[in-house]
Amino acid sequence: IIKNPLLVATMNSSSEELSGVDILIEGDKITSVSKGLDAEHAERVIDATGMVVLPGFINTHHHFYQTLTRNIPTVQDTPLFHWLLESYEVWRQLTLEGVELSTRTAILEMMKSGVSTSSDHLYLFPEQSEKELIDAEIQVAQQIGFRFHATRGSMSLGRSLGGLPPDDVVQSEADIEQDTERLFRGFHDESEGSMSRLALAPCSPFSVTPELMRRTLNFAKNHGLQIHTHLAETRDEEEFCLKRFGMRPVQYMDSLNWLDPSSWFAHCVHLNQEEILRMGETASGVCHCPSSNMRLGSGIAPIREMLKCGVRVGLGVDGSASNDSSNMLLEIRNSMLLSRLRDKENWLSARDVLRLATRGGASVLGRDDIGQITPGKQADLALFSINGVEYAGAQADPLAALVFCVRMQPVDYLIIKGIPRIDQGRPEFDENSHVSCHNQYSLEMQDKALKN
Repeated sequence: IIKNPLLVATMNSSSEELSGVDILIEGDKITSVSKGLDAEHAERVIDATGMVVLPGFINTHHHFYQTLTRNIPTVQDTPLFHWLLESYEVWRQLTLEGVELSTRTAILEMMKSGVSTSSDHLYLFPEQSEKELIDAEIQVAQQIGFRFHATRGSMSLGRSLGGLPPDDVVQSEADIEQDTERLFRGFHDESEGSMSRLALAPCSPFSVTPELMRRTLNFAKNHGLQIHTHLAETRDEEEFCLKRFGMRPVQYMDSLNWLDPSSWFAHCVHLNQEEILRMGETASGVCHCPSSNMRLGSGIAPIREMLKCGVRVGLGVDGSASNDSSNMLLEIRNSMLLSRLRDKENWLSARDVLRLATRGGASVLGRDDIGQITPGKQADLALFSINGVEYAGAQADPLAALVFCVRMQPVDYLIIKGIPRIDQGRPEFDENSHVSCHNQYSLEMQDKALKN
């Protein structure tokens, strides 16, 4: 039982914000949100005095492996295409060990900011690396007890064929299809409360062929999977699509039948009104990545217009080499602040962006069992005390304080599937020892890139 919270932001259909209520968790589900719950026979009582309780945040776009290549000097001040070309030289050194380390780092960092569910887009498979990289991500998430949507990323259009990535980090379409089938059989769980689901995610229009996009869509349709890719992130991408396909990025996706309720796209910065309407008509999803879009100078996504047109929108921290953080609270705050650089009618409120990070993310990932504090839903909860110095003077609106103010400490409690995974601000495993191993691997990876 969670007793005496200052405020419960349910994110239910009525967006109720409740005070004076307790929350009962039985097994992996929320079973009651009501006043005066009897705690006498509870296995555990969490005193949430002074705390705001929300659904665990849902991150809908990430590249876990990029936590290994944050803050590299040569790409600190470059736009997307140049940033990618330079970064590929380091990423081609990635191994199974690096994926395991970076996955643990990314998940822990997200959890400390209140994330209970995340997708990850791993599309890079260097020739010299082991092939079971996504298996390693899933296994680490399972060990931690983190709700995870792996996406089987892919790149098949290497530089020699007119694509952007080096040839030694792309795969043949036959290899991609074979591994996709293997991962689907081994790890996809469609059941209610699932901790492990698979989606399919060709990387981008400039790194995969139209044929791979079509084959990926067919496999997904035949097996009930979601599909994901980057889209309309930069002007460079727009120019690439116009030159190679004779179409703008969204029009190109539409020509491949990729605009669909089962699809979601990262970024979608450069859309016109007709494209936004079309994405709304098809109930397509979008992951808004404001920090990355600022970091790379990509632009400001028209989120308010998307919401008005029925596009499903969630938030994502994106790769931690273009952010360079996996902190969801900062992403939530930046999504609100970046909208304020537009005309007033397009601003997002604190409650708008918190809903994107919870109920919006659940919708983008095709789930109705998470993202809200409602009886019968999964017990994924984030508890934040607002008694700290960073919230001094912000008590008039406790919920908005989480967005307007910058939190210095980790989440007080993070409960996933009914189990506290961060308890009184402490995660379950040794952070310091892990970070030391992560840093050593990161430096070795970068040294190898310089020598090559």
